[in-house]
Amino acid sequence: MSYNTENIRNIALAGHAGVGKTTLFEALLQAGGVIQTTGSVERGTTQSDTDAQEKARGHSIDSCIAGIDRGNCHINAIDTAGYPDFRGCTLSAFAAVETVAVVVNAANGVEHGTRRIMEHARERGLARLLVVNKIDNEGVDLAGLVAMLREEFGCECLPVNLPADNAARVLDCFFHHEGTTDFSSLADAHQHILDQVVEINEATMGAYLDAGEEALTPQQLHDAFEQCLREGHLVPICFVSARTGAGVQELLDIAERLLPNPGEANPPPFRNTEKMHISVDPNPASHVIADVFKVINDPFVGKLSVFRVWQGTIRRDSQLYVDDSRKAFKVGHLFRLNGKTYTEIDQAIPGDIAAVAKVEEIHFDAVLHDSHDEGSIHLEPLHFPQPMFGLALEPKHKGQEQKLSQALSRLTEEDPCFRMEHHKELNETVVRGLSDLHVKIMLERMKDRYGVEVITHPPRIAYRETIAGSAEGHHRHKKQTGGAGQFGEVFLRVDPLERGAGFEFIDAVKGGVIPNQFLPAIEKGVRQAMEMGAVAGYPLQDLRVTVYDGKYHPVDSKEVAFVSAGKKAFLDAINKARPIVLEPIVDVEVSIPEVSVGDVTGGLAGKRARIMGTDARRGGELVIKAQAPLAELTDYPTELKAMTGGRGRYSLDLSHYEPVPPPVQRKLSEQWKPKLDED
Repeated sequence: MSYNTENIRNIALAGHAGVGKTTLFEALLQAGGVIQTTGSVERGTTQSDTDAQEKARGHSIDSCIAGIDRGNCHINAIDTAGYPDFRGCTLSAFAAVETVAVVVNAANGVEHGTRRIMEHARERGLARLLVVNKIDNEGVDLAGLVAMLREEFGCECLPVNLPADNAARVLDCFFHHEGTTDFSSLADAHQHILDQVVEINEATMGAYLDAGEEALTPQQLHDAFEQCLREGHLVPICFVSARTGAGVQELLDIAERLLPNPGEANPPPFRNTEKMHISVDPNPASHVIADVFKVINDPFVGKLSVFRVWQGTIRRDSQLYVDDSRKAFKVGHLFRLNGKTYTEIDQAIPGDIAAVAKVEEIHFDAVLHDSHDEGSIHLEPLHFPQPMFGLALEPKHKGQEQKLSQALSRLTEEDPCFRMEHHKELNETVVRGLSDLHVKIMLERMKDRYGVEVITHPPRIAYRETIAGSAEGHHRHKKQTGGAGQFGEVFLRVDPLERGAGFEFIDAVKGGVIPNQFLPAIEKGVRQAMEMGAVAGYPLQDLRVTVYDGKYHPVDSKEVAFVSAGKKAFLDAINKARPIVLEPIVDVEVSIPEVSVGDVTGGLAGKRARIMGTDARRGGELVIKAQAPLAELTDYPTELKAMTGGRGRYSLDLSHYEPVPPPVQRKLSEQWKPKLDED
């Protein structure tokens, strides 16, 4: 099929878990002639839920893309996951679309996920469409639901069609005003939405007031409708039953006739290195600019990088650059995605979603271009939730360390909210995700895809040590082995510094009692001891070491002698300077429904947290700001989910270090002593 940019529509189906997005996705594909029969989520036969975990659990984990052709209109639909545990892949799809269709369960109404998705889409400047699904469910109050949506999201939410014949079909109320509906009046709904649309544009408003609705052309109505969507002046409500198919063709009609094309929507937020806005032009003859919003590691095709073309035309055999790279790669194969089916195409124009395979240097959020002038351009990052749940892991079988590293690297490429960290000082690899379920599923994938099994345990806390007082230390290193000996003597003083000051090494030696060439050796010994710790085996920080005296031997003094003398003199001083253990204190921001405030604040108080304040947000949400020891928050994701019914979320940022309470220090010290004895 041949089409141009003006005929492309890019739409993401998003919303709370269990609202029927995947079933609606299937119904749209069938109505658009892509598939003959709809698959079943329960039987694991849908186009989008093809992963083993998705089939086993009966819900989406990743986003899935498919194209629908209607006449000369090409619709790219993206099915996304509803569970907040997999929000990263859902939000990444927002970088590729003009419109987010927020699906609502007619029986359950506005749920937490509905609010969050509406907010994310609004912040991104995307057109929003509320799709009420399951309208055929028994006992649903659709009139009450419309009132609820308007109360929650504003009076700009208006029906663009209405159910009729007991939800057996759906009638358009934007282009039509006659017909009998299950609730409300088609004529009233038509008048309300028409009044809302025409007032956005002075010319359209003038024509409407002068000569009435008949004076408005379909193009004028489309332009005014699209402007309302772009400016947030209108959020259309439409009705469907994905199970029976009622309203599905009408939803495709809305997409084709009223939703914005790539040239009409709000401009994408591209920036340069100076963070200045860069305009892109959806002109197929311009330089190429495309953004990678999804990476798939397919066992048959290899690494597949999925991108949205914003400017120019990408053809097979095109030479493209990745970000600011000076080395181009050749587009050997260009694919269009339909679920798990990849079809080769000759070109991708502005607005198209396509993919290239086996280009290792491409990463999530990479910008592909064909001119060095575009090397500094990037799309403004999406605001992803911070992955807070962590697990330390190691391979179950020896010799798989490299395989584990490669597998984790592949998984982190695919999900922007799944991350890997290696803590050198703790000799620990930690993976982080949005929840225990998120991390569990990623580790299951690692086992299924790459054959790597792991042993997991809670990550260690990065404690630190420092001193509470000043003290002096001394050590003489003397060793005689028959030939040339070793000799070095050091006197030094340690003093505490303010939190976050780090480490200072001061040379206060007078009279040349220690030659200058040996001072770096003394500092080396001190730094070795600092890494070992003095109380519980954690690195020392926030102190000053002053070397003020010592002795050397013209023959026996060597670097190794002063390393040893400096190290032991430092430990001598530290043990007299009241060493203490410091723990990381984090800024905690917890977003919860107001009804959970008592449980959440009480829970934080039990974790040695200090409540710093609260803020009320729209939709009955409350944000609690606090500071708490990181060690107390190990199981907080699970606890918060239980206290808020899965509606709570939180973020952490390191604030500072503070001394741990004496009982905690004694416990850490006792745990370290056996290891110290073994050494």
